[in-house]
Order: sequence, then C-alpha cells, then structure tokens
Amino acid sequence: MQRIAEPELMDAPAQARAYAEADFSEPNQIFVNHFTGHFSLKPKGRLIDLGCGPGDICLRLAQALPGWEITGLDAGPNMLALAHEAVDQAGLQQRIQLVQAHLPAGRPNLRYDAVVSNSLLHHLPDPAILWQSVLALGAPGCAVQIMDLHRPGSHDQARAVVDQHAADAPTVLREDFFNSLLAAYTADEVRDQLVAAGLERLKISRPSDRHWLVRGLLAQ
Repeated sequence: MQRIAEPELMDAPAQARAYAEADFSEPNQIFVNHFTGHFSLKPKGRLIDLGCGPGDICLRLAQALPGWEITGLDAGPNMLALAHEAVDQAGLQQRIQLVQAHLPAGRPNLRYDAVVSNSLLHHLPDPAILWQSVLALGAPGCAVQIMDLHRPGSHDQARAVVDQHAADAPTVLREDFFNSLLAAYTADEVRDQLVAAGLERLKISRPSDRHWLVRGLLAQ
C-alpha cells in the first residue's frame, strides 16, 4: 500500500482534547519501559521528547528518571496547553520544560543526553527533519529511542488494526488512528532513512504488531 500523507499538526481544540483524554497508558508505558530498561543511564541528565503532544510520556519519563530534566517539544499550541495542565497537576514544573517549536526551526540551542520521540515521524513533511534533529540535539553518546506506527499492507488491514486496538475510542480518534496508519512508514523505509542520515548504528525492531522502534547510541 502506498503511503498517504496526513496533516502535520493534530491540534484542533477538540482533536487535542480527545487525544489527551484517550487511554494511551499501555503503549506510552511500553515506550518508557523500553527506554529505561535498555540503556544504562546516568543518575542525572537532560532528555528531550520531540512531538510530546499532551505530555504523558514526559510525565512518565520524569517519574522513572527522578534525577533528569525533561524537555517536551511540540508544534501544536493546543496540545502544549494540555501538556502544561498535566505538568502543573503533577507538580513537575521544576523538572519538565515545554517548548513550542515547528521542526526544524526553533530547536533548543542545547545538546541532550537522550532524544526520544513517539508517533511524530509520520506527521512530518520530510522524514529527514526528525533524523537531522536527532543529530543536532543529541550530545556524543546520546541515547536515542524513536517509535512510530508501522504502515499495514492495505486499507482493510489498517481498518482491522483500528478495530482491534481502538474499538471503543471516539470516532475522531478512530479516524486519526486510521489516517496515521496510512501515513506511517514501514520498518524497511525507516531503515533506509537511517542509512541516508548516517545513523546506521541505530537498530530497528518491531515491539508490537503496529509499531516499529529505533534505538541506540549516537557516536561518541
């Protein structure tokens, strides 16, 4: 099935609110567990989450890494407003910074010990934007973990994935999920992107039936 791009931002107020209120606890916690369980992390460090949305992964990472400073970056003002609400409610304003930026412009002028991203790549107009941002933001030896959806082989298979994993979700989320599956990249396509970016040392795996995951360390 050919990839069908979708809009870069999912930031209409109702759309952002539905996304923030949806239960993504399972895949988000899987993402965090894969990260904290794989890398030998220092007690303190700086981590940036690219495309942080309403901030749930930032919160989970802050709780799992109590000595780390977390930056969440997103282009959507409505998503970030919801992230601010969540950070304030958790009382983590001193450890989680939220930045509105539309990659590749507006990247923080810092180098991070870890760069992570979940479900951003398929929204970007050019996948190289993400991989270039990883290189620009990651310090030598930086821990990198990127996860996103894996495009099914057909529209029918995409609908089946939605029915299996989002049967009870609101209609807006079901349609967003379906469109995101159509816009996603396959693991083979991502592998080619890594080669083109000079990031062959990062390894790709399939942690679920609907995701691929890229992980590894940048060169020292």
